[in-house]
Amino acid sequence: MISTGTDIKPVECLIFMRDVKSRVLFEQMKGRGTRVINSEDLQAVTPDTKHKTHFVIIDAVGVTDNDKTDSRPLERKRSVPFEKLLYNVALGIRDEDTVLSLGNRLARLQRTLSVNQQKELEERAGKPLKDIINKLFESVDPDKKIEKAKELYKTESPTQEQIKKAEEELINKACEPLDNPDFREALIQIKKANEQIIDDINVDEVTYAGFDEEAKERAMKTIESFKRFIEDNKDEIDALQIIYNQPYSKRHITFKQIKELAEKIQKPPYNLTPEHIWKAYEQLEKSKVKGAGSVKLLTDIISLIRFTLGIDEVLMHFPDIVDQNFKKWLKEQEKKAENLQMNR
Repeated sequence: MISTGTDIKPVECLIFMRDVKSRVLFEQMKGRGTRVINSEDLQAVTPDTKHKTHFVIIDAVGVTDNDKTDSRPLERKRSVPFEKLLYNVALGIRDEDTVLSLGNRLARLQRTLSVNQQKELEERAGKPLKDIINKLFESVDPDKKIEKAKELYKTESPTQEQIKKAEEELINKACEPLDNPDFREALIQIKKANEQIIDDINVDEVTYAGFDEEAKERAMKTIESFKRFIEDNKDEIDALQIIYNQPYSKRHITFKQIKELAEKIQKPPYNLTPEHIWKAYEQLEKSKVKGAGSVKLLTDIISLIRFTLGIDEVLMHFPDIVDQNFKKWLKEQEKKAENLQMNR
Protein backbone atom coordinates (compact mmCIF):
# COMPACT_ATOMS: atom_id res chain seq x y z
CA MET A 1 0.00 0.00 0.00
CA ILE A 2 1.40 3.40 -0.93
CA SER A 3 -0.07 6.31 1.00
CA THR A 4 1.30 8.97 3.35
CA GLY A 5 5.03 9.62 3.09
CA THR A 6 5.57 7.72 -0.16
CA ASP A 7 7.01 9.71 -3.04
CA ILE A 8 7.62 7.59 -6.14
CA LYS A 9 7.45 10.11 -8.97
CA PRO A 10 7.41 7.72 -11.99
CA VAL A 11 4.22 5.98 -10.79
CA GLU A 12 1.69 6.05 -13.64
CA CYS A 13 -0.70 3.30 -12.54
CA LEU A 14 -2.45 2.69 -9.20
CA ILE A 15 -4.10 -0.70 -8.57
CA PHE A 16 -6.61 -0.95 -5.70
CA MET A 17 -6.78 -4.52 -4.32
CA ARG A 18 -8.81 -3.76 -1.20
CA ASP A 19 -11.49 -1.29 -0.16
CA VAL A 20 -10.56 2.05 1.40
CA LYS A 21 -13.28 3.58 3.54
CA SER A 22 -11.47 6.71 4.67
CA ARG A 23 -11.97 9.66 2.33
CA VAL A 24 -8.70 11.28 3.44
CA LEU A 25 -6.71 8.05 3.04
CA PHE A 26 -8.24 7.38 -0.37
CA GLU A 27 -7.29 10.90 -1.48
CA GLN A 28 -3.76 10.41 -0.19
CA MET A 29 -3.39 7.11 -2.03
CA LYS A 30 -4.57 8.69 -5.27
CA GLY A 31 -2.08 11.46 -4.64
CA ARG A 32 0.78 9.02 -5.24
CA GLY A 33 -0.06 9.16 -8.94
CA THR A 34 -0.03 12.96 -9.14
CA ARG A 35 3.70 13.30 -8.53
CA VAL A 36 5.36 15.27 -11.35
CA ILE A 37 8.60 14.14 -12.98
CA ASN A 38 10.70 15.53 -15.83
CA SER A 39 10.79 13.65 -19.12
CA GLU A 40 14.42 12.50 -18.83
CA ASP A 41 13.95 10.90 -15.40
CA LEU A 42 10.71 9.25 -16.50
CA GLN A 43 12.31 7.75 -19.62
CA ALA A 44 15.13 6.34 -17.47
CA VAL A 45 12.47 4.21 -15.73
CA THR A 46 9.95 3.80 -18.56
CA PRO A 47 11.82 4.09 -21.90
CA ASP A 48 8.73 3.72 -24.11
CA THR A 49 7.07 6.97 -22.94
CA LYS A 50 7.92 10.67 -23.32
CA HIS A 51 5.97 12.65 -20.73
CA LYS A 52 3.93 11.92 -17.63
CA THR A 53 0.69 13.72 -18.43
CA HIS A 54 -1.74 11.62 -16.39
CA PHE A 55 -2.02 8.47 -14.30
CA VAL A 56 -4.43 5.50 -14.40
CA ILE A 57 -6.44 3.89 -11.60
CA ILE A 58 -7.31 0.18 -11.85
CA ASP A 59 -10.09 -0.65 -9.41
CA ALA A 60 -10.07 -4.43 -8.83
CA VAL A 61 -12.41 -4.46 -5.81
CA GLY A 62 -14.96 -1.69 -6.37
CA VAL A 63 -13.26 0.87 -4.12
CA THR A 64 -14.57 3.68 -6.32
CA ASP A 65 -18.20 2.52 -6.12
CA ASN A 66 -18.76 4.71 -3.08
CA ASP A 67 -17.96 8.36 -3.68
CA LYS A 68 -15.38 9.18 -1.02
CA THR A 69 -14.01 12.37 -2.50
CA ASP A 70 -14.92 15.24 -4.76
CA SER A 71 -11.77 14.68 -6.76
CA ARG A 72 -11.68 16.52 -10.07
CA PRO A 73 -9.09 17.15 -12.78
CA LEU A 74 -6.27 19.62 -12.12
CA GLU A 75 -7.85 22.08 -14.57
CA ARG A 76 -10.77 23.41 -12.54
CA LYS A 77 -11.20 26.85 -14.08
CA ARG A 78 -11.28 26.16 -17.80
CA SER A 79 -13.27 29.31 -18.57
CA VAL A 80 -10.78 31.61 -16.82
CA PRO A 81 -8.03 32.96 -19.14
CA PHE A 82 -4.40 32.35 -18.19
CA GLU A 83 -3.73 36.06 -17.74
CA LYS A 84 -6.65 36.45 -15.34
CA LEU A 85 -5.53 33.43 -13.30
CA LEU A 86 -2.15 35.09 -12.81
CA TYR A 87 -3.70 38.39 -11.75
CA ASN A 88 -6.14 36.66 -9.41
CA VAL A 89 -3.27 34.96 -7.60
CA ALA A 90 -1.42 38.28 -7.40
CA LEU A 91 -4.53 39.87 -5.86
CA GLY A 92 -4.69 37.17 -3.17
CA ILE A 93 -7.33 34.89 -4.71
CA ARG A 94 -5.56 31.64 -3.86
CA ASP A 95 -8.17 28.96 -3.35
CA GLU A 96 -7.32 25.36 -4.23
CA ASP A 97 -9.09 25.44 -7.61
CA THR A 98 -7.19 28.56 -8.71
CA VAL A 99 -3.80 27.23 -7.56
CA LEU A 100 -4.29 23.84 -9.22
CA SER A 101 -5.54 25.36 -12.48
CA LEU A 102 -2.62 27.79 -12.64
CA GLY A 103 -0.13 25.03 -11.85
CA ASN A 104 -1.63 22.93 -14.63
CA ARG A 105 -1.41 25.79 -17.16
CA LEU A 106 2.20 26.52 -16.19
CA ALA A 107 3.11 22.82 -16.48
CA ARG A 108 1.74 22.75 -20.03
CA LEU A 109 3.54 25.99 -20.87
CA GLN A 110 6.84 24.64 -19.55
CA ARG A 111 6.87 21.87 -22.17
CA THR A 112 6.85 24.47 -24.97
CA LEU A 113 9.67 26.68 -23.66
CA SER A 114 12.93 27.19 -25.49
CA VAL A 115 16.23 27.29 -23.58
CA ASN A 116 16.33 31.10 -23.81
CA GLN A 117 12.75 31.39 -22.55
CA GLN A 118 13.53 29.14 -19.59
CA LYS A 119 16.56 31.29 -18.73
CA GLU A 120 14.54 34.50 -19.01
CA LEU A 121 11.83 33.23 -16.66
CA GLU A 122 14.41 31.90 -14.19
CA GLU A 123 16.18 35.28 -14.12
CA ARG A 124 12.94 37.13 -13.44
CA ALA A 125 11.63 34.68 -10.82
CA GLY A 126 14.93 33.81 -9.17
CA LYS A 127 14.25 30.10 -9.58
CA PRO A 128 13.38 27.61 -12.38
CA LEU A 129 9.77 27.50 -13.52
CA LYS A 130 9.57 23.76 -12.75
CA ASP A 131 10.33 24.48 -9.08
CA ILE A 132 7.50 27.03 -8.95
CA ILE A 133 5.10 24.52 -10.51
CA ASN A 134 6.11 21.81 -8.04
CA LYS A 135 5.57 24.16 -5.10
CA LEU A 136 2.10 25.10 -6.35
CA PHE A 137 1.04 21.46 -6.53
CA GLU A 138 2.68 20.59 -3.21
CA SER A 139 0.89 23.48 -1.48
CA VAL A 140 -2.48 21.70 -1.89
CA ASP A 141 -1.14 18.16 -1.48
CA PRO A 142 -2.84 16.48 1.53
CA ASP A 143 0.43 14.94 2.74
CA LYS A 144 2.35 18.20 2.56
CA LYS A 145 -0.40 20.06 4.40
CA ILE A 146 -0.38 17.55 7.23
CA GLU A 147 3.42 17.55 7.43
CA LYS A 148 3.46 21.34 7.53
CA ALA A 149 0.79 21.43 10.25
CA LYS A 150 2.80 18.96 12.35
CA GLU A 151 5.86 21.16 11.94
CA LEU A 152 4.05 24.40 12.77
CA TYR A 153 2.03 23.20 15.73
CA LYS A 154 4.45 20.57 17.09
CA THR A 155 1.82 17.83 17.14
CA GLU A 156 1.37 14.41 15.54
CA SER A 157 -2.40 14.89 15.25
CA PRO A 158 -3.13 18.35 13.84
CA THR A 159 -6.72 19.55 13.71
CA GLN A 160 -8.50 20.45 10.50
CA GLU A 161 -8.15 24.13 11.37
CA GLN A 162 -4.40 23.73 11.84
CA ILE A 163 -4.12 21.89 8.52
CA LYS A 164 -6.04 24.72 6.87
CA LYS A 165 -3.65 27.30 8.30
CA ALA A 166 -0.70 25.21 7.14
CA GLU A 167 -2.19 25.05 3.64
CA GLU A 168 -2.53 28.85 3.52
CA GLU A 169 1.11 29.24 4.47
CA LEU A 170 2.23 26.72 1.83
CA ILE A 171 0.14 28.40 -0.87
CA ASN A 172 1.38 31.90 -0.03
CA LYS A 173 4.98 30.68 -0.08
CA ALA A 174 4.46 28.90 -3.41
CA CYS A 175 2.87 32.00 -4.96
CA GLU A 176 5.63 34.43 -3.93
CA PRO A 177 7.31 34.48 -7.40
CA LEU A 178 3.94 35.37 -8.96
CA ASP A 179 3.84 38.58 -6.91
CA ASN A 180 6.55 39.88 -9.24
CA PRO A 181 4.82 41.83 -12.07
CA ASP A 182 7.83 41.43 -14.40
CA PHE A 183 7.65 37.64 -14.03
CA ARG A 184 3.90 37.60 -14.67
CA GLU A 185 4.27 39.77 -17.76
CA ALA A 186 7.06 37.53 -19.09
CA LEU A 187 4.83 34.46 -18.64
CA ILE A 188 1.98 36.15 -20.52
CA GLN A 189 4.15 37.30 -23.42
CA ILE A 190 5.96 33.96 -23.78
CA LYS A 191 2.66 32.07 -23.74
CA LYS A 192 1.33 34.32 -26.52
CA ALA A 193 4.51 33.84 -28.54
CA ASN A 194 4.37 30.04 -28.19
CA GLU A 195 0.69 29.62 -28.98
CA GLN A 196 -0.17 28.19 -32.36
CA ILE A 197 -3.77 28.17 -33.58
CA ILE A 198 -4.39 25.54 -36.23
CA ASP A 199 -7.50 25.92 -38.34
CA ASP A 200 -8.21 22.52 -39.86
CA ILE A 201 -11.77 23.44 -40.86
CA ASN A 202 -11.31 26.40 -43.18
CA VAL A 203 -8.81 25.11 -45.74
CA ASP A 204 -6.85 27.79 -47.62
CA GLU A 205 -6.94 27.84 -51.41
CA VAL A 206 -4.65 29.66 -53.84
CA THR A 207 -6.75 32.30 -55.62
CA TYR A 208 -3.96 34.21 -57.37
CA ALA A 209 -0.23 33.75 -57.99
CA GLY A 210 1.83 36.81 -58.87
CA PHE A 211 3.54 39.95 -57.52
CA ASP A 212 2.02 41.16 -54.27
CA GLU A 213 1.02 44.80 -54.68
CA GLU A 214 0.63 45.14 -50.94
CA ALA A 215 4.18 43.99 -50.18
CA LYS A 216 5.53 47.56 -50.25
CA GLU A 217 2.86 48.73 -47.84
CA ARG A 218 3.69 45.87 -45.44
CA ALA A 219 7.39 46.74 -45.67
CA MET A 220 6.61 50.34 -44.77
CA LYS A 221 4.59 49.20 -41.76
CA THR A 222 7.51 47.01 -40.65
CA ILE A 223 9.91 49.98 -40.77
CA GLU A 224 7.39 52.23 -38.98
CA SER A 225 7.00 49.63 -36.26
CA PHE A 226 10.79 49.37 -35.92
CA LYS A 227 11.13 53.14 -35.62
CA ARG A 228 8.39 53.16 -32.99
CA PHE A 229 10.22 50.41 -31.08
CA ILE A 230 13.43 52.47 -31.04
CA GLU A 231 11.59 55.59 -29.87
CA ASP A 232 9.60 53.75 -27.18
CA ASN A 233 12.65 51.97 -25.75
CA LYS A 234 15.53 54.41 -26.21
CA ASP A 235 15.56 55.11 -22.45
CA GLU A 236 14.82 51.52 -21.36
CA ILE A 237 17.23 49.22 -23.24
CA ASP A 238 20.95 49.54 -22.48
CA ALA A 239 22.10 49.09 -26.09
CA LEU A 240 19.79 51.84 -27.36
CA GLN A 241 20.85 54.18 -24.55
CA ILE A 242 24.48 53.72 -25.54
CA ILE A 243 23.80 54.36 -29.24
CA TYR A 244 21.72 57.46 -28.48
CA ASN A 245 23.76 59.07 -25.71
CA GLN A 246 27.42 58.23 -26.26
CA PRO A 247 29.86 59.33 -29.00
CA TYR A 248 30.72 56.59 -31.49
CA SER A 249 34.32 56.36 -30.26
CA LYS A 250 33.18 55.67 -26.69
CA ARG A 251 30.42 53.16 -27.42
CA HIS A 252 31.05 49.74 -25.93
CA ILE A 253 28.02 47.49 -26.40
CA THR A 254 28.29 43.97 -25.01
CA PHE A 255 26.92 40.90 -26.77
CA LYS A 256 24.52 40.40 -23.83
CA GLN A 257 23.05 43.86 -24.46
CA ILE A 258 22.69 43.13 -28.17
CA LYS A 259 20.94 39.84 -27.38
CA GLU A 260 18.56 41.60 -24.98
CA LEU A 261 17.76 44.12 -27.72
CA ALA A 262 17.04 41.39 -30.31
CA GLU A 263 14.80 39.45 -27.91
CA LYS A 264 12.84 42.58 -26.97
CA ILE A 265 12.05 43.35 -30.62
CA GLN A 266 10.56 39.89 -31.15
CA LYS A 267 8.03 40.27 -28.33
CA PRO A 268 4.53 41.77 -28.66
CA PRO A 269 3.41 44.31 -29.64
CA TYR A 270 6.23 44.61 -32.21
CA ASN A 271 6.74 40.94 -33.20
CA LEU A 272 9.70 41.83 -35.40
CA THR A 273 12.91 40.03 -36.30
CA PRO A 274 16.13 41.50 -37.75
CA GLU A 275 15.49 39.42 -40.90
CA HIS A 276 12.06 41.00 -41.48
CA ILE A 277 13.42 44.52 -40.98
CA TRP A 278 16.36 43.90 -43.32
CA LYS A 279 14.10 42.53 -46.06
CA ALA A 280 11.76 45.51 -45.65
CA TYR A 281 14.66 47.89 -46.29
CA GLU A 282 15.74 45.78 -49.27
CA GLN A 283 12.31 46.31 -50.79
CA LEU A 284 12.01 50.02 -50.01
CA GLU A 285 15.59 51.28 -50.40
CA LYS A 286 17.43 48.64 -52.41
CA SER A 287 20.08 51.10 -53.67
CA LYS A 288 21.18 51.80 -50.09
CA VAL A 289 21.31 48.17 -48.96
CA LYS A 290 24.58 46.30 -49.46
CA GLY A 291 25.10 42.63 -48.83
CA ALA A 292 21.53 41.67 -49.65
CA GLY A 293 20.20 38.55 -48.06
CA SER A 294 19.28 37.27 -44.64
CA VAL A 295 20.84 38.68 -41.50
CA LYS A 296 24.17 36.96 -40.92
CA LEU A 297 24.81 37.72 -37.26
CA LEU A 298 22.89 38.95 -34.25
CA THR A 299 25.12 42.04 -34.30
CA ASP A 300 23.53 43.07 -37.61
CA ILE A 301 20.76 44.59 -35.52
CA ILE A 302 23.19 47.41 -34.68
CA SER A 303 23.55 48.08 -38.41
CA LEU A 304 19.76 48.28 -38.73
CA ILE A 305 19.47 50.75 -35.85
CA ARG A 306 22.30 52.97 -37.15
CA PHE A 307 20.74 53.05 -40.63
CA THR A 308 17.26 53.79 -39.26
CA LEU A 309 18.59 56.66 -37.12
CA GLY A 310 20.46 58.13 -40.09
CA ILE A 311 23.90 57.49 -38.58
CA ASP A 312 24.89 55.38 -41.60
CA GLU A 313 23.89 56.24 -45.16
CA VAL A 314 24.22 52.62 -46.32
CA LEU A 315 22.85 49.47 -44.68
CA MET A 316 25.62 46.90 -44.44
CA HIS A 317 26.15 43.70 -42.50
CA PHE A 318 28.00 44.44 -39.27
CA PRO A 319 31.13 42.37 -40.14
CA ASP A 320 31.38 44.35 -43.41
CA ILE A 321 31.24 47.60 -41.44
CA VAL A 322 34.02 46.40 -39.16
CA ASP A 323 36.10 45.36 -42.18
CA GLN A 324 35.46 48.70 -43.89
CA ASN A 325 36.48 50.65 -40.78
CA PHE A 326 39.61 48.55 -40.40
CA LYS A 327 40.66 49.21 -43.99
CA LYS A 328 40.00 52.92 -43.47
CA TRP A 329 42.16 52.87 -40.36
CA LEU A 330 44.98 51.10 -42.24
CA LYS A 331 44.94 53.80 -44.95
CA GLU A 332 45.11 56.50 -42.30
CA GLN A 333 48.11 54.80 -40.73
CA GLU A 334 49.81 54.48 -44.11
CA LYS A 335 49.20 58.17 -44.80
CA LYS A 336 50.61 59.15 -41.41
CA ALA A 337 53.69 57.02 -42.07
CA GLU A 338 54.19 58.69 -45.49
CA ASN A 339 53.86 62.17 -43.98
CA LEU A 340 56.32 61.25 -41.24
CA GLN A 341 58.82 59.98 -43.84
CA MET A 342 58.50 63.17 -45.90
CA ASN A 343 59.07 65.38 -42.86
CA ARG A 344 62.28 63.54 -42.11
